[in-house]
Amino acid sequence: MQNQGNCYKNVWILSGTSDGPVIANRLLELNYSVFASVLTYKAGQAYIENPKLHIITGKLNNKDQIINFINKNKITCVVDATHPFAVIISKNLNNACKEINTPLLLFERKSLINNTNNFFYIDHLKDINNVDIENKNILLAIGSRFLNDTASYYMNCKANVFTRVLPTYESITKAFGSCIKNSNIAILEPSKNNKSILEKKLCDFWEIDYVLCRESGSYSQKNWESIVSGSKMKLFLVRRPKVKKDYAYSFDQYHNLINHIIKKYRFLIHYGSISNDHH
Repeated sequence: MQNQGNCYKNVWILSGTSDGPVIANRLLELNYSVFASVLTYKAGQAYIENPKLHIITGKLNNKDQIINFINKNKITCVVDATHPFAVIISKNLNNACKEINTPLLLFERKSLINNTNNFFYIDHLKDINNVDIENKNILLAIGSRFLNDTASYYMNCKANVFTRVLPTYESITKAFGSCIKNSNIAILEPSKNNKSILEKKLCDFWEIDYVLCRESGSYSQKNWESIVSGSKMKLFLVRRPKVKKDYAYSFDQYHNLINHIIKKYRFLIHYGSISNDHH
């Protein structure tokens, strides 16, 4: 049997700024050591200062990097709370954790979309094809990675393309380097006060007909749902990729995730080392 002194309470969270800080705070209150991976310095500022909290900034490029990090920092459990469309990192996490038998837990908020006649699910960014697009004003709220390619497609369909991007260096650079006119680009953070004031004013100012966003379950998606509901606009939601469905354990409530981590740690204390734990 392994004694408590040799079983580390080290949890690694990979997340954005919405869920990661909440999960980290609850674990810190329970005296866990938390390692939080974020992409930018600004994202790291969303976390509180705590001697048991370690912020890691930057991308993880492959499975081997993940395995090395887990082994070096004696990680007991990994939490994937990344964006639902961050499929590459999730795949690498899954493969790495399976290879070294480290518990991997998925946290992904539900997408509670209302059933209205102006909300539509599509499978891909270029799937708005069941409505008239020519001369319509379409707002792309899809992030910056595929912005230029998607904008180019709808411009070729003779739509008037607009976009809202986050105030990050990468997003701003890609937006102004895209084929979208500078006057059709807005830079702002998603509203978090449930009033969606800026986004609504943006849609009114640009006379938007269609909004395209991804089914992320985020503040952004909720804002667009709120704005479009009851209006003459149409909302097109790109369905989440299915890559994360392979996870052994997934959660959409914070307390369920935390309770599982506590039980997993107690199991390790009682029955032995992490190397003997299979999820």
